[in-house]
Amino acid sequence: MILVGIDIGKNKHFFSMVDKETGEILSKPSDFKNNQEGFQFLTQTLSSYSKSNLLIGMEDTGHYHFALLKHLLDSKYTVALINPTTTDLTRKIQGGITKNDPLDTLTICDVLASSQRIKSYRITKVDRFDLYEQKQLTRHHHNLKEELNIYKNRLQKCIDIVFPEFNSLFRSKYGIVYMNILKTFASAKNIANSDIETIRECFEVVGRGKRISLSAEQLKTAANASVGIPSVAEEIQIRHLVCQIEMIEEQLSEIDKKIEEFSLKNNSPILSIPGISHFSGTSILSELGDICNYTKASQIIKFAGVAPYHYESSQFTAQHTAITKKGSKYLRKTLYQIILPVINHNKVFTAYYNKKLAEGKGHRCAQGHCIRKLLRIIYHLLSTGHTFNPALLV
Repeated sequence: MILVGIDIGKNKHFFSMVDKETGEILSKPSDFKNNQEGFQFLTQTLSSYSKSNLLIGMEDTGHYHFALLKHLLDSKYTVALINPTTTDLTRKIQGGITKNDPLDTLTICDVLASSQRIKSYRITKVDRFDLYEQKQLTRHHHNLKEELNIYKNRLQKCIDIVFPEFNSLFRSKYGIVYMNILKTFASAKNIANSDIETIRECFEVVGRGKRISLSAEQLKTAANASVGIPSVAEEIQIRHLVCQIEMIEEQLSEIDKKIEEFSLKNNSPILSIPGISHFSGTSILSELGDICNYTKASQIIKFAGVAPYHYESSQFTAQHTAITKKGSKYLRKTLYQIILPVINHNKVFTAYYNKKLAEGKGHRCAQGHCIRKLLRIIYHLLSTGHTFNPALLV
């Protein structure tokens, strides 16, 4: 087996080649450009060897490796993606005090040469490259949601200053009328000083199910009695924040439609689990990647970072340990977002959750146990292609 270690860069990459059996360096570290010419140089160098006898490795970091990875997969090469933490640890174990791109290619080869038992990489399949698109889209969704929460919190701070009674006038926040009023007036003072016809325009919403009990007259009365403080700075922020919130919500709606398309195309058996939506299912699938890279459920539990630490020595065993929080933070976030719906929609999970509470576990700890149970089920469904059957869990 010939091992090819590639260190990824923005404008150019480095690679070296090592014979796995003898340890001989067949090609000393050299660079090639991150363009079509460079890719052709690499494949020309590799053409001297059979593709079935080549294992190419690169770090799964950033986004600079996407184009090269796609090129290699399209050319039917076997490519392994490596966690950068693994190569860093390997270099330190070897006593390396120097880090540079050429030497890193040899370190990657050392990782590829590790035994099957401690295999520290995962093979990427050419027909699963679409999962990269889905992963980027679901991660973008997560990030937009975080931005949305930040903007909403800032908006509430501004409202508390200029019109603290405003939220009490509505059954729910961020509806069409709610946002129209903030965009138009942005403070209690401006509402109080406006004529009733201008205020009523904010309530003119087309469509069914958009009516609210609040009237323009009630809003004006509340504004006149408000203890809010007039502030030009807060008014400007409110108008800007409302626009940003509406823009992000439109973007999320666009992403949701595309994610649903991907989900329907995937037709994954994990969607048969009550509580898992198109978004959460696509997020889980794309973060895990090809299920063939895992040989047992405990591996995806570790990858999600929800495995508990186990600390034991000759004289001490830890009774309470936290989860590792290693691996994909996006996968872990999705799992914690869906676990309550999964518990509420399935009697077996409800019973398991209550059992852990009865054992003295806290809410968060009981959730962690349910997440690990869920991941074991997900692994089984993806490995076998079976749909979820709660009767088999009893």
